[in-house]
Amino acid sequence: METLRDILDAAARGVFPPADGGTTVVPQHAPRDAGVLAFTAHSVVFTDEDPRWVREALAAVECDALAAPMSPRFLTVLMERTGRACENVDALLVGSPLPGGPPPGLTEIEDADHPRVVYARRRRDDVRAWTADGGVLVLGRGVAGRLEVSVEVDEGVRHRGLGRALVAAARHLVDEPLWAQVTPGNARSARAFQAAGYRQVGAEALLTARR
Repeated sequence: METLRDILDAAARGVFPPADGGTTVVPQHAPRDAGVLAFTAHSVVFTDEDPRWVREALAAVECDALAAPMSPRFLTVLMERTGRACENVDALLVGSPLPGGPPPGLTEIEDADHPRVVYARRRRDDVRAWTADGGVLVLGRGVAGRLEVSVEVDEGVRHRGLGRALVAAARHLVDEPLWAQVTPGNARSARAFQAAGYRQVGAEALLTARR
């Protein structure tokens, strides 16, 4: 049976589910993360709920079948069913690793209390963080064990290309595909990732346990 990680690994290689208007339902990789992935004309719901219930809930959504898995109605029903919350529907991007070690100016830090690092530790495993002059870069294992990146740039040094430099530097720190979730309205962040060579492969609604 194809797993969520199988689907993500294939997408990182540019191989996507068939654009047939269908929906694939797979189990969660771990208890922490459930949600929905949307690729071109195909969606993936990852949940430990009964797949039959998922398909019945999708069929009850009064909208186009292509849009149903990411529709507010279905996401609300799924959240109510699972007792989870969803912060955003994010653009999902991936970048391939680049040769060479970390560029000058990055310093790895331990036990950081930076808000971006604290947030990452709630959502990811094996979190590591680096600082640069005016910014922080964080890596950790998130959905299905994939390696994810996030960055934070201080207000006083924005508009100088530091965000783009950090997400580009992240590709030199890894030896596997590197994933990023970007809120669509955050156009500045989206531009930084795209300029650094990341490509959008779909969208993701991540459902997390309520605190």
